[in-house]
Amino acid sequence: MELFYALRPNIDLKGKRLILDGDEFHHLVRVLRKKTGDRIHVTDGCGLHLDVLVAAIGKHALEGDILSERTEPSPRTKVTVALSLLKSPQRFEFFLEKATELGISGIIPMITARTVAQPAEERAAKKLVRWRNIVLSAARQSRRCYLPHISEPLSFVAVTALEGFESRFIPYELSSQPLSDRTFSGGNVLFLIGGEGGFTTEEVREAQAAGFAEISFGRSTLRAETAAIFAVSLVRARLLEQSEEEWF
Repeated sequence: MELFYALRPNIDLKGKRLILDGDEFHHLVRVLRKKTGDRIHVTDGCGLHLDVLVAAIGKHALEGDILSERTEPSPRTKVTVALSLLKSPQRFEFFLEKATELGISGIIPMITARTVAQPAEERAAKKLVRWRNIVLSAARQSRRCYLPHISEPLSFVAVTALEGFESRFIPYELSSQPLSDRTFSGGNVLFLIGGEGGFTTEEVREAQAAGFAEISFGRSTLRAETAAIFAVSLVRARLLEQSEEEWF
């Protein structure tokens, strides 16, 4: 069962009606060949889950009758990863897909001292559209009722100044700080992941001064996207150990 995404203004809960358009319409009608009378599952990406009957199909949108609705509880633990923009866009996009499947809550494309790829503002806007489409596709496949938020690219300094996180970590290849005593349950967690070449010594010091805890992901050096995916996987594994399965 796939889960499809509708914009909140296109959902009329009082009138029990919704509209699906754009890529979701294309996937439903052109790819899956859904027809009038079929039932589908729809979310607004913010926890609302709808059982919908396809009522009418037009050239660019479909209308559906809402048969039932429920709201999924908000996850107690939310994970955000700030990953440096990478020289290879495919590697960054691989991270987006896999991290979404694993339950990430927030993604921050980050510009560090060693970031090679720094797109101009116009290109960055186009990339943001593409990144959101990748996340949407991965969320649909993994049936997530909460869609991860992708911010516009931020500088390292801007990311370290962000508030609202109970736990903040900077994995560092030269660190010897163990993970064994780390707990992640019940809060907002932020990881900083460097790009090619990792973080500079100055950046590590700046992060520590801003309240980030230095941790080690082991003795082997991981690619940036691997480290970012590992961070999300680590939290998910710890929460599953604690039977906190409904975290995304």
